Amino acid sequence: MSDPPAPVTVALDATPLLGSPTGVGVFCAGALSGLARRPDVAVDAFAVSWRRRHGIEERLPAGIGVAGRPMPARPLHAAWRRWSAPPVEWFVGRHDVVHGTNFVVPPTRRAGRVVTVHDLTVVRFPELCDASTAGFPALVRRAVAEGAWVHTPSAFVADEVVEELGADPVRVRAVPHGVPALPSPDPTGVPPLPDGTGRSVVAVGTIEPRKDYPTLLAAFGQLAGEPGHRDVALVIVGGEGWGSEAFAGALGALAPEVRHRVTVTGYLPDAALAAVLADAAVLAYPSRYEGFGFPPLQAMAAGVPVVATRAGAVPEVVGDGASVVEPGDAATLAAALADVLAGGPGVEAQVRRGRARAAAFTWDACARGLTLLYRDVTAEGRAGR
Repeated sequence: MSDPPAPVTVALDATPLLGSPTGVGVFCAGALSGLARRPDVAVDAFAVSWRRRHGIEERLPAGIGVAGRPMPARPLHAAWRRWSAPPVEWFVGRHDVVHGTNFVVPPTRRAGRVVTVHDLTVVRFPELCDASTAGFPALVRRAVAEGAWVHTPSAFVADEVVEELGADPVRVRAVPHGVPALPSPDPTGVPPLPDGTGRSVVAVGTIEPRKDYPTLLAAFGQLAGEPGHRDVALVIVGGEGWGSEAFAGALGALAPEVRHRVTVTGYLPDAALAAVLADAAVLAYPSRYEGFGFPPLQAMAAGVPVVATRAGAVPEVVGDGASVVEPGDAATLAAALADVLAGGPGVEAQVRRGRARAAAFTWDACARGLTLLYRDVTAEGRAGR
């Protein structure tokens, strides 16, 4: 019997684990947790940060190493935007694959390269983006031209990368994320529902244009005035992002008695988010575009019915486990929320389908798909030597 193949060695950019939690950070944490359990891949994490270079170790699961020397972010990013140098091996040592987890993969001398493209909002809807993301498409195009492989969290984004960025479809791999697990609910720090309310429509996500909270607020304004729904509150869990003026305007346009029933909690830790979901009557996900979508899956896993928009990869992700409406249509969104709030066998069946759908998205499955991708990248590199 032949010996098993040696593990693929991977240097993975875990910089998104530092600082405030983001969806990319959730992906890094989840993928690393799954990869740490695999014997056929050996992963070292690195952070492109000088000031916070020592913060990465405490955020890594057991079984994940720390790669190499400190990396000064500003000079390296400036150099990598202009040239294919210096190679990242100078800092992280020799590996089979280098994985850039947030639209950028550093240049390498010999290692294969993988870049994760989470979505193409900046290409499809540039008006929904701020200046910090404007350079991502050029960086991905350059990496692809230099031979990098592309990982996406959905087939929808994979098709977009091929269409918009000219990537070879053979070198673009859709590997879905897992569902971020939530701890036991802890309501500490969660504001109480407004007086006179007992049920809640919950929305989760940063307050920024892509999430289209103005449409949700308009839908809630229609829903809240109906006799059977005057006990319903709207709870928005998310920090304030850029472009929040439209949100403030939509909130101000509501009648005072409806506006009183809207609560914005800001960012909540996971245990508090779990408590909000545990009490939710329905999760609303009104996005205009998504490359994946964690909140619907978390709600479905918790047994909360979901009303989402047919935006980007959302239908692919939620499958038959959620009600799906057209984005930007407040009346249709309000009607779908009313249907769920009415309850009944149809909603109960949706909840069962949602739980089953969410159970299919695991970090072990994500790690398995990434490992197969790493092996294909490594095999190509060895064949070319």
